Amino acid sequence: MIKVASYNMRKAIGTDRRRNPERILEVLREVDADVVALQEADRRFGTRTAAIHPHLLDLHSDYKPVPLDVHVDSMGWHGNALLVRKSAKILHHDILHIPYLEPRGAVMAEIALGERVMRIFGMHLDLSGLWRRKQAAAVIAKAVGHDSNTPTVLMGDLNEWSAQGGCLRDFSHHFHFADCGKSFHAQRPVARLDRIMHCGGLAVAESGVHDSPAARRASDHLPIWAVLEPA
Repeated sequence: MIKVASYNMRKAIGTDRRRNPERILEVLREVDADVVALQEADRRFGTRTAAIHPHLLDLHSDYKPVPLDVHVDSMGWHGNALLVRKSAKILHHDILHIPYLEPRGAVMAEIALGERVMRIFGMHLDLSGLWRRKQAAAVIAKAVGHDSNTPTVLMGDLNEWSAQGGCLRDFSHHFHFADCGKSFHAQRPVARLDRIMHCGGLAVAESGVHDSPAARRASDHLPIWAVLEPA
């Protein structure tokens, strides 16, 4: 079994409007996933510096970032980052150029955790429904175009407020959704903006939203998680 999680960390700015990366690390330790897709992992302007300094991540977590090699001081691509256990092997990684009205992107990595190999996509889609569907189509094309024998997981903040329509319908033609729950707003969750999807070769053993005092303070989104096993 492999535990995955998705977390819009809001550039480490909490619900008290204070930037505190240590709180994000505390939440990540609580979730204790093997792979984490982060959104808003970098600051938005300038050199897009990582919201969690690499030294802090190395010293106070069991994670290492997938090296996307985009900006020297960034952790991700348009704020999308992937964290994996330090013991994991990163076999391949890539950035995805997707259509956008405002800067958006997606990331992908193939990782080995022990003897298990998995392909992970992380994304943060647009606020506009039209652009979300265009972006979803680009991610889907990339995901289904790979070797289908490798178990595939897609995670991120889809920004989709509808229950089944829009980009959710598009993704559902190819992938299954983990039933995680409502993750936004962290202090009073009313919407399932964050999603975990998986191919038919995987099944969900457990899933949920990580709701803790630390998580309610650290960001305006709560992390979601799923434990996956071979179908």
